[in-house]
Amino acid sequence: MPLMLSLSFLSTFLQDGPEYEKRKRTPFVPPDITLSEVHAVVPQHLRSKDTLKGLSVVARDVFLAFSLYTLSEYIPTTSSFLAQRIHDTLWLQSLFKWSLWATYWQCQGILFTSLWCLSHESSHGNLSSRGWINDGVGFCLHTSLLVPYFPWKSSHIAHHKATVSLERDTVFVPPTRSHFKLPPEAVARTKDYHEILEETPIYTFYRMFLMQIFGLLFYFVFDARGSPKHPPGTNHFNPYSTIFKPRERIGVVASDAGLLAMIALLYLWSRNVGFGQLARIYLLPWLLTNHWIVMLTYLHHADPTVPYYRRGAWTFLRGALATVDRPLLGWIGRVFFHNVSHNHVSHHIFSDIPFYNQPEVTARIRTVLKDHYNFDSTNTFRALYRTFTQCEFVEDEGDVVFYKNREGKPAREVAQLTGDSR
Repeated sequence: MPLMLSLSFLSTFLQDGPEYEKRKRTPFVPPDITLSEVHAVVPQHLRSKDTLKGLSVVARDVFLAFSLYTLSEYIPTTSSFLAQRIHDTLWLQSLFKWSLWATYWQCQGILFTSLWCLSHESSHGNLSSRGWINDGVGFCLHTSLLVPYFPWKSSHIAHHKATVSLERDTVFVPPTRSHFKLPPEAVARTKDYHEILEETPIYTFYRMFLMQIFGLLFYFVFDARGSPKHPPGTNHFNPYSTIFKPRERIGVVASDAGLLAMIALLYLWSRNVGFGQLARIYLLPWLLTNHWIVMLTYLHHADPTVPYYRRGAWTFLRGALATVDRPLLGWIGRVFFHNVSHNHVSHHIFSDIPFYNQPEVTARIRTVLKDHYNFDSTNTFRALYRTFTQCEFVEDEGDVVFYKNREGKPAREVAQLTGDSR
C-alpha cells in the first residue's frame, strides 16, 4: 500500500494539469474582450480598503514570525530532551536538532514570504486608503527582508503597465532567437538547437538552484532577466538608473539608506550571537523567501501556453490575461501568500483591489473571460521544471509569440487569423 501511494503521488507530481493540456491543444486567439466588459461584473465595494483589516494581517504575520524566532531559542534544549526520552545518543540528538531547524527554516521562510507579499500589497496601495500607511509599512517590511522597497515598487508598477510586452515589460523578458545566435527558423535543424540549448540534467538543476536562491538578488543588482533595452549597469540601487523617473530618485536614496541600516543591524547582531546563529535564524529563511518569490513571480507569466505580445497586438487587458493562476501551496498559499498566486489574473486587471477581495473578483471575471482565463492545477514544482526547460526563446518577429523549446518548437500555436502572426 505505501508503495502504491508513493507511485500515485509521483504520477500526479509528474503529470500536467488538464487545463494546461487543453490550452496546448487549442490554437490561441488573442482576446477581444473589452475592459468595460470585465469592469462591469466587479462591484465598486470590492475596491474598498479596510485599514484595520490590512494592518491586522500585518500584525498577525509579524507576531507569528517573532514567535517562531522565540521558539527557535529552545531548539537545542528540546532536541536534548527528546533524545534523552528515547535513547541518549549524540547522533539522535543531532537528528532532532537539525530536523527542528529544518522545520523552523521552512516555516519562517513562508512567514518572511508572507511579509514580502504584504509589502507587495502596500506597493499597490491596498493595505490602506492612506498612502503614507502603505508606503510606511511596505518600506519597513521590505527593508527588513533586504529588499529596496521604493525602487522595486517603481519597476513593479512599470511591469503592471506593460505586462508581457516584449518592448516594455521590466522582468522575465524572454530572450529571442537572435540572442542565442540561432539560425533562421526556415533553415534551422534540430541539431542546431541542441548544440546551443541542450544541457545535462545536472547542469539544468544547478541553474535552477541559482535562479531560485539568488535570482531576486541578481535582478536587483544586475537587472538579470530585466528588459534587454536597459543599458549595462542598470540596477535597483542607483537613483540615476534608467528604471527611475527623476521624481522617484529620493525614494531610491531612502531605500538605500534603509538597507544600509538593516545590514548594519544584522552585522551588530552577528557580533553578539555569532554568524552561525545569524545564518540559522535569519539568512536561511531569507534565502527560502527568495526561492518562493522567484518561483511565484516566474510562473505568473512564463508558461509554454501563455503568449507574449509586440506593439502591434499588445493591449493592457491582453497583457493582464497572459497570466496563470496556480494553487501554490494550497491553503498555505492562500493564507500566507495572500492570494498572490491563486488570484494573479484578477490582480493584474484590478491591482487596486485588496488581496482579501481577489477570490470574489476572480469568480466574477471568469464568467466574462471564459476560456481566456488561465488556470493550471499542475504541481507547482513540476510547472517550475517544465517552464525552465521548455521556455527557451521567442521569435524575433511576430506580434503574438510563444516560447519555444530546445528543439525550436512551441507548445502552442497561434490561430491563423488576419493580423496575427507567429
